[in-house]
Amino acid sequence: MLDIQKLKVVYGTGRLRVDAVKDVSFHVGAGESYGLVGESGSGKSTVLRAICGLAPISGGRVLVDGKEVKDPRDKAFYRTVQMVFQDPYASLHPRHTVDRTLSEPLAIHGEKDVEARILQALREVGLGPSFRFRYPHQLSGGQRQRIAIARALILRPKVLLLDEPTSALDASVQAEILNLLDELRRKMGLTYILVSHDLAVVAHLCDRLLVMRHGEGVEETTAASLRSGKASNAYTQELIEASRGFSRDETKAASATAP
Repeated sequence: MLDIQKLKVVYGTGRLRVDAVKDVSFHVGAGESYGLVGESGSGKSTVLRAICGLAPISGGRVLVDGKEVKDPRDKAFYRTVQMVFQDPYASLHPRHTVDRTLSEPLAIHGEKDVEARILQALREVGLGPSFRFRYPHQLSGGQRQRIAIARALILRPKVLLLDEPTSALDASVQAEILNLLDELRRKMGLTYILVSHDLAVVAHLCDRLLVMRHGEGVEETTAASLRSGKASNAYTQELIEASRGFSRDETKAASATAP
């Protein structure tokens, strides 16, 4: 579904040049959930932004469903790829109701049955019709992120780019959102790329992942390998040792005990 070949993202020129992403390559199969992990500034979020057209592709190739994408993206691209951002309060317009937030993508793409699609999207993320005319400040952090997920799904994309979708939430709500994302992927056959600095979050959703540092991919591995301590790269080993609660079972247990 996604094939990233020697992706480069460069900002500025000369002495102000910043190589944010350096020759990063990976592929993600249809229906797979793939993780990008690393410390802050490693370039993992920039990879997502380059895929969806929010950062320039300075070199390499990005193929989605077998088709190479170019800057700028056309409307058809966003029927296939959507993004969920880190901070749901910042990514939702404070003066737009949930109804307007969800209806705008449908209007832009000329979709019909808007009301029915909005109600269906709310149901899919576990919210009732009473949320339709609320504003972001009237929602909790978890509810706002559910609305952000509903907005990303309302055009029925094949790929979701998830940029630390739980990092702004407390632990119990994190588990709820992760379980929701996992359920939606299995139900709809979605393909995910999940960015996180938290190995436990990646382990909950992903089987394969790429460890990034200083804009480069340093090791591609599996969650199972990390759990058993089988890291071939010293930096990956540092991440494992720094991580707390790195267990898919522990994350699920947190969700089971969440109020």
